[in-house]
Amino acid sequence: MTNSKTRKAPILFILMMALYGFAYPQDHEQITIGTKHRIHSKVLGEEREYWVNLPESYHGTGTAHKRYPVLVLLDGHAHFKSVTGMANYMGAGFNGNRKIPEMIVVAIRNVNRRRDFTPDKVITRRKNDTGGGEKFLGFLEKELIPELDKKYRTEAYRILFGHSLGGLLATHTYMKENTLFKAFIAVDPSFGTWDAETMDKKLDAVTERSFERYIYIATANWGKRNIRNRDRHVRLYESLNSKCKGEFPGKLAYFENENHGSVPVIAFYQGINSIFDGYGISYRDIKDKAQLVRHFEGLSQRLSWNFTPPEALVNRVGYMFLRNSNEKERLKALDFFILNTENYPNSANAFDSLGEAYEVIGDKKQALRDYKKSLKLNPDNRHAAQKVNSLKKAM
Repeated sequence: MTNSKTRKAPILFILMMALYGFAYPQDHEQITIGTKHRIHSKVLGEEREYWVNLPESYHGTGTAHKRYPVLVLLDGHAHFKSVTGMANYMGAGFNGNRKIPEMIVVAIRNVNRRRDFTPDKVITRRKNDTGGGEKFLGFLEKELIPELDKKYRTEAYRILFGHSLGGLLATHTYMKENTLFKAFIAVDPSFGTWDAETMDKKLDAVTERSFERYIYIATANWGKRNIRNRDRHVRLYESLNSKCKGEFPGKLAYFENENHGSVPVIAFYQGINSIFDGYGISYRDIKDKAQLVRHFEGLSQRLSWNFTPPEALVNRVGYMFLRNSNEKERLKALDFFILNTENYPNSANAFDSLGEAYEVIGDKKQALRDYKKSLKLNPDNRHAAQKVNSLKKAM
């Protein structure tokens, strides 16, 4: 017969532990860098998992008007942590390091990478399931991207990142007549499945549409097999360059001190910098509105996409001029703040800053109008509310 005290002891212990947990909560919280999602692919006939990292400002106060480019990672489980860290650091402006736009990073977990990343059937003695690349691209462009566009505030500028076989698929996608992707980072792409005849056929089929996109190709050091690997990459790159009538929008980089496994991290950093070269112009180097507009028009022309000067950059330049002791220079601030309201008409902060500029130069009526506009866009803007009240009393 069991003693009643013995029987109650475990229950009492559990209750004490539960009470202890409530009374003394853990003193740490998890740092979350993304969310997991699943989508049923009719194209592939299977469930697929993808991970999403949203940029720093996505849920910020007054940033609901912002839309973001999308970076898609193949072999997502391998690259998600490193790439999201770099993309967030480079885009959010930490320590003034705003070298690229903030972007939504989407990582796709593998099911069968050899099947999904090979655009052509690989002939082997044994049967294999290679050659499913086009089908996988159908999943990306017909199912995943539309879902992302529906769920998030996306911009239709999309970058495809792939390493090894993923780099092969990224290069293949770049060379297609039609694709939803605008830029590509192909890291040490495995061109071993393309013999010279296959590569020539693919190059012959390339049209001017490919040269409206940007491609960055990274080559690693393969030791004894290095010459063959580099030759394939150089041959493809030089052939593309020769076919392009104007300046070729791309770059080939060789990493002497990196092998096939170590190159993705540094290649992403260099590649994303190469794509957005010039995006991170310093506010100190901007002399007037015309110079800034020309600068981003050049970037937009190179990338075949309209990249307006970043709102945060223009705002900072505006305040730099607004604080200038020279009246002529101080009046330049209006040009920048007005530019922001034109480019970002749904930004409460843009109109708040424009109102402040007009107030500083003495145009209180226009300042009041802009503060009201800011308050209408964001009723929680305390600064604009205070200014509206004070200006009404003063007038």
